[in-house]
Amino acid sequence: MKFTALIAVIPDKDEEAAIEIAKSAGAGSVTILHGKNIGLEEKKVFFGLTLEENVSALLFLLPRKLSMKVMKALRVEFDIDNPENIGYVFTMPLSHVAGLNTEELHHFEDDIKTLI
Repeated sequence: MKFTALIAVIPDKDEEAAIEIAKSAGAGSVTILHGKNIGLEEKKVFFGLTLEENVSALLFLLPRKLSMKVMKALRVEFDIDNPENIGYVFTMPLSHVAGLNTEELHHFEDDIKTLI
């Protein structure tokens, strides 16, 4: 089975909803990283301090055949293609993966069988 890393960077406030949407589309476990989104133009607030938006980077390891289904669900639900919305989703192919839970692998196999 070939795997893909799907990374979704979304506002912190949408973290839980994004995880639920991804799981309903077939994703398993997720690793969550927290960071700040700093654009090209600084946002000024009082006394010259800048305001950066907090974001969550959600990292999913998925079978390649399932990754586009999860990506599409996130794109549609959060209207990611709209330039006014904050967030983006991308995938990267993985050549070697170790340490995945065997229960999760069986779950992935069952999901892929329904796609075929």
